[in-house]
Amino acid sequence: MGGNEQAWWDMKFDRYVTSYLADYQNAKSDWNYEDGCVLMGVALLYQVTGKEYYKNFIVHYMDRFINKDGSINYYYKEQYNIDCINTGKILFFLYEETKEEKYRKAIEVLMDQLRSHPRTKCNNFWHKKIYPNQIWLDGLYMAQPFYMEYETKFNHKKNYKDIISQFKNVRKYLYNEEKKLYYHGYDEAGIQSWADKKTGVSSNFWLRGMGWYIMALIDTMDQVSKEIFEHYKTLEVLFKECIKGVLPYQDKESKLFYQVIDRADFKNNYLETSGSAMIAYGILKGCSLGALQKEKYQAIGEGIVASLLENKLIEEDGNLKLKDICSVAGLGPDNTRDGSLLYYLSEPVVCDDQKGAGAFIMAYSRMLMLREEKIRISPSAILK
Repeated sequence: MGGNEQAWWDMKFDRYVTSYLADYQNAKSDWNYEDGCVLMGVALLYQVTGKEYYKNFIVHYMDRFINKDGSINYYYKEQYNIDCINTGKILFFLYEETKEEKYRKAIEVLMDQLRSHPRTKCNNFWHKKIYPNQIWLDGLYMAQPFYMEYETKFNHKKNYKDIISQFKNVRKYLYNEEKKLYYHGYDEAGIQSWADKKTGVSSNFWLRGMGWYIMALIDTMDQVSKEIFEHYKTLEVLFKECIKGVLPYQDKESKLFYQVIDRADFKNNYLETSGSAMIAYGILKGCSLGALQKEKYQAIGEGIVASLLENKLIEEDGNLKLKDICSVAGLGPDNTRDGSLLYYLSEPVVCDDQKGAGAFIMAYSRMLMLREEKIRISPSAILK
C-alpha cells in the first residue's frame, strides 16, 4: 500500500465517520445491541487517535441510559434477550476512562441477567426468552466477550470454563465439517420449523452470522488471561479454524463475501458489507494479538477494508453512504424466517445500518492500530 493510497483511504474514511457521527440517530429508542456496534468502533477510534471527540460521543450516548445507581433506562431484564448484553461492553471502557461508579454498577445489572439467563441442556445461553432452547451465532458475540471481561477483571476468572464450554458446544453442534462453516442457528429441542429434524441446525451459512462468531472468538480471546493457557489456546484454535474455513469463499475479484457465503452461484446473491467488515476486523485483530501471521493475513484484512472503501462507500448528492448492508436476519419465530436461501436474500438491503457502519469502523480502526504498531517498531528492533 503506497502513501498516496493510504492518505486517500484515511481522508475518505474520516469524511464518512465525521458526517455519520454528527448526524447519528439511535437504532432504536430502547437499550439495543445495534448502537453498541457503533460505540465499540468509536471506542477503538479513540484508542488509536486519542481524539476526545470520540470518547465524548460515547459518554453523551450513555447519559440517556445509565443512571447514578447503575440502573439502565429502557432495558428489560425479564425479556432475557442476549442481544442486550452487547452495548454493555462499552461500560468497561467508560469505567476505566472516567472511574465513575455508575458504569461499574451498570455492568453488574447486565451480569445479573447472565447469572439467571435461561440455558439449553448443553448449558449455553438461550438466544432470547422468545427463542427457547436455541443457540445463534449472533449470541456468542453479544454476550461472551462481556462475560469474559467481567470474569477477568472482577470475578477472579471463576467462570472461564463456562465461557469456553459454550464455544465448544457451538463447534460441536453448529459446525459443518465438509463446508468448514457454521450454520446460523441450532434448536436443541428440534421442534422449530427451520431446524433439521436430525441435527437441529438451520439450513444455510449466513455471512453476518459467521462474522458475529469470528468477532466473538477474537474479542473473547482478547479478554482471557493468557495465564490460563488452555482456555486461550482453545479459543485460538477455533478462531484460526474459522478464518481458514471462510477465506476460500472470498470473492477473488472484489475480496468481499456473499450474503449466503457458499452460494456465489445463485444469481440474486450479493456481496454483503457488514459480514465482510466483520471478517476483516477479525483478521486484523488476529494479526495484532499474534493469533495470525501478519506476513500472511494482514494484506488479506486490509484488502477487504480497501474494497469496502472503494466499492461499498459511495457518494450520493455530496454525501458518503455505506451500502449493501443486510438490514436484519433471524430464524423464526414464525415460518417467514425459515433460514432458506431465498429468505436470507429477501431481507432489506440498506445503507448506513449500525451493524454495518459499526463493523466497518471497527475494521478500519484495527487497520490503523496495525499501522501504529509498525511505526513503533524501529529498524534495529526488526533486525534483532
